[in-house]
Amino acid sequence: MRVLHVTQTYYPDTRGGIEEVIRQIAINTKSLGVETRIFALSRNPIPSIIEIDGVKIYRASLTAKIASCGMSITALKKFKDLANWAQIINFHFPWPFMDLLSLITNSSSKMVVTYHSDVVSQKRLLVLYKPLMKHFLNNADIIVATSNNYVNSSNNLQKYKEKVKTIAIGINKKSYSLPTKEELVKIKNLVGKDFFLFLGSMRKYKGLNFLLNALKDTNLKCVVAGSGPELKKLKKLAKNLKLKNITFLGRVSDSEKASLIELCRAVVLPSHLRSEAFGVALLEGAMYKKPLISTELGTGTNYVNIDGETGLVVPAADADTLRKAMLLLDGDKDLSKNMGQAAFRRYNKLFKGSLMGVQYCKIYRSLMANKNG
Repeated sequence: MRVLHVTQTYYPDTRGGIEEVIRQIAINTKSLGVETRIFALSRNPIPSIIEIDGVKIYRASLTAKIASCGMSITALKKFKDLANWAQIINFHFPWPFMDLLSLITNSSSKMVVTYHSDVVSQKRLLVLYKPLMKHFLNNADIIVATSNNYVNSSNNLQKYKEKVKTIAIGINKKSYSLPTKEELVKIKNLVGKDFFLFLGSMRKYKGLNFLLNALKDTNLKCVVAGSGPELKKLKKLAKNLKLKNITFLGRVSDSEKASLIELCRAVVLPSHLRSEAFGVALLEGAMYKKPLISTELGTGTNYVNIDGETGLVVPAADADTLRKAMLLLDGDKDLSKNMGQAAFRRYNKLFKGSLMGVQYCKIYRSLMANKNG
């Protein structure tokens, strides 16, 4: 089967949850007979075709970005060629320009939409986008949600419930770059150990301002790894709060990320908006037997992290309660260890990349069978 994944950005240009999900789908469907290609935009698409993890990534030049939506003048022809190659196109929603590409191309390929999140922040532009979004989702053969929690709490998904399938995100440790002893020592010398770790992009919905306020007037150590549009604001806030117990590392390598997870006390995800639909960073923490701290959003984060079992779930946008949760895990090593073990057991049961690969392949094969029939 020939499957084309369509996403706004991909490795090595950006690193985030959606990129990792696509990477894991590609890796875990390869042995099941799926040939994957990926289409994405890039600020510097030279060369225009690269290969990562044995998968070819086709890149079009980013022309402009409006309200976080990347657009490209050169994308149409490249996308048409790839759409003609593909038997199945797996779109990764939301990305309005992708909807437009699909409309213009009008490909005969079967259409899967992995629904990562509602459109949350751009409410005014959503009014203009709604007709295009409705046409796009109406045309989808199958819409894949990442948790039943998100399906049940999304007004948009409720309209398409008859064609929504749920496949939990999965990751495999073998696909991660494991750190050497030297790399682990290097990171330990840089940031120490038993710190609270945030991994991800610096975006508004991540709620990092609440994390910084939670650290105020405490001895809690925190490391923030990642980059993004909010980084400068966050550094300024840390300075205003006179925080001496937080380290901003910026973008880190895969092995550095693995070292950080290995050394941390817990992984914390303080997101306060529904744009945080699942939380791959929580899975990464669970995979390394770390307890988790997340917020109550009514999304997939609550499916990954079970309050009082795999970690702690606190109200969103509540720095005081977040501080109490961090202090609890910081002061009780046995509780942290037990929750970390529980998180690992849940990961093994529900969130393996191989399980996700089998489920996606099953959907692809069913669509191919219907097409052939």
